[in-house]
Amino acid sequence: MVIPIKTSDDIAKMRVAGMLAAEVLEIIESHVQPGVSTGELDRICHRYITKKQQAVSASLGYHGFPKSVCISVNEVVCHGIPSDEKKLKEGDIINIDVTVIKNGFYGDTSKMFIVGKSSILGERLCRVTKESLYLAIRMVRPGIRLRTLGKAIQEFVEARNFSVVREYCGHGIGVGFHEEPQVLHYDADDGCVVLQPGMALTIEPMVNAGDYRIRAMKDGWTVKTKDRSLSAQYEHTIVVTQDGCEIMTLRSDDSLPAVIHHPT
Repeated sequence: MVIPIKTSDDIAKMRVAGMLAAEVLEIIESHVQPGVSTGELDRICHRYITKKQQAVSASLGYHGFPKSVCISVNEVVCHGIPSDEKKLKEGDIINIDVTVIKNGFYGDTSKMFIVGKSSILGERLCRVTKESLYLAIRMVRPGIRLRTLGKAIQEFVEARNFSVVREYCGHGIGVGFHEEPQVLHYDADDGCVVLQPGMALTIEPMVNAGDYRIRAMKDGWTVKTKDRSLSAQYEHTIVVTQDGCEIMTLRSDDSLPAVIHHPT
């Protein structure tokens, strides 16, 4: 396994790509309302990425994916395809996953949106999922095993009677959309990866309200919970620093600092 180590110039470019991806999630928030179609949300994101940011959507055309962002509603775990037929309803929880390319580098991030007023379960699931991501990000520093992040996420989530999806994971990122290493969100073999300064990766736990098992739809993309329970996901792109990490995709609604230090 060869894990690319980013230079200071690489990291500077990743900051830009990450900032743009985060910005898309910020501008789309006001449009997430009952009655709007996920297809319309996709068009708004696409226009913003291509016209305003002069960037490229990494998702559009990726292995044939037909839209610019993934929008996953309620029991959809990931890779939901935006559609004009799919209109949001009061109480829906939705994930919008944005990846942009700028100056040859990728920025990848996602967050949950609650349409109107959520159910107690939906709100709690979103909150726990975000907290599990924050927990892992705060742990990142040189010298720790990658596996410890997944173990901490799994223990945190399962202690709250939710479950972690096994089939999908975070990944290295940079000039490639998906680089080494794989970032698992449960306790499993990590190939003995130890974090080092300059490693860039995404952490993106997918958490189900019920069982962790999933089922793939016939469209070849959409993934749903097998038991039709709700699912949530949050994702950030981070770079390991000399004493912690930097969050490339930080938003104004995040309650984390952009740079996390762990003084020795």
